[in-house]
Amino acid sequence: MDLRAIFAGRPDEPGLVDKLASVNWGLVLLIALVSCIGFAMQYSAAGGSMEPWAGRQVARFGAGLVLMLVAALVHLRWWHALAYPVYALGLLLLVAVEVFGRIGMGAQRWIDLGFFQFQPTELMKLGLVLVLARHFHAMSQEQVRKPHRLAWPVLLGVVPALLVAKQPDLGSALLLLTLTGALLFLAGVRLWKFAAVVALVLAALPLAWSRLRDYQKQRVLVFLDPEKDPLGSGYHIIQSKIALGSGGIWGKGFMQGTQSYLQFLPEKQTDFIFTMYAEEFGLAGGIVLLALYAAILVYGTMIALVARSQFGRLLASGIMVAFWVYAFINMAMVTGLIPVVGEPLPFVSYGGSALVSLLVSFGLVINVYVHRNAQIGRAGDEGGP
Repeated sequence: MDLRAIFAGRPDEPGLVDKLASVNWGLVLLIALVSCIGFAMQYSAAGGSMEPWAGRQVARFGAGLVLMLVAALVHLRWWHALAYPVYALGLLLLVAVEVFGRIGMGAQRWIDLGFFQFQPTELMKLGLVLVLARHFHAMSQEQVRKPHRLAWPVLLGVVPALLVAKQPDLGSALLLLTLTGALLFLAGVRLWKFAAVVALVLAALPLAWSRLRDYQKQRVLVFLDPEKDPLGSGYHIIQSKIALGSGGIWGKGFMQGTQSYLQFLPEKQTDFIFTMYAEEFGLAGGIVLLALYAAILVYGTMIALVARSQFGRLLASGIMVAFWVYAFINMAMVTGLIPVVGEPLPFVSYGGSALVSLLVSFGLVINVYVHRNAQIGRAGDEGGP
């Protein structure tokens, strides 16, 4: 295989050195800063030790940075060509989870590779953005406006969402559907079609409620009234709110959070890491983290806007939507704005699959900028590798 073709695309296009110079190192720095906050909080969660969380997360971040750089430098045409294979692999792994996946915390979501426990849902999120970006890249605005032409992209989103919901992982399933809707909107689907879908969803809510598992129903009921079960389903969110409030403006100080150190705060290294961070660094620290997230979001959005190809624009936009939804769901969950659904905080929560997947995804965002002037064929593999 010709490596020059993979990284350079065509002889008249920038070489590897030129591409390295075009990498958005400012974006990489922002991601590293947020990740360092995550390392510090995992160190704090372990009581001042790199084990069992911070040390592993640092190693995964290092490996993820290498993969990010590779993803950024491989020519955009190759990612266009690999969209369906990546999606198909994600779908096969979701099916594999049903057969021999590892069960943890009541859900069957992981595949044990021996040295690493992999969550296929993370690959599926990236594969879905890739395949929808490729699909809409090949369509004209006139085709996008025809309802029957939307059946296939909707199916591409619904099938993995159903598989993920069966694990069960309702939060990730809703995220996949949100990504599908976002890509449809960004591709130019008319608003009245979304309104029709919302009406159908509202009409189907009684049926959906009847199909929820008992613990999922309990989460919704406790979300409406946490005091309904303060020692059971409502315990997590009550303790989270206590920790958030006790942090005040400036926080209690690094490794000084009482709720976390007295073991009142559950899953403090993963789902509720923002609560621990806010208790230690207060409202001021929370604003700093939000500012870093906002800077990453603006950076990625600007990259999407300068891309010449529809594939590049939709790919970068879809990844930024996923990133924003990730952050919003986690912060809204721990503050009681939405029910507890178990989504990690990007680059901060402990978790190898989510971290590496995010780094590779941002490698693709950087790729869009590096290859912002690349022309990609609209039909089949025209202009492909």
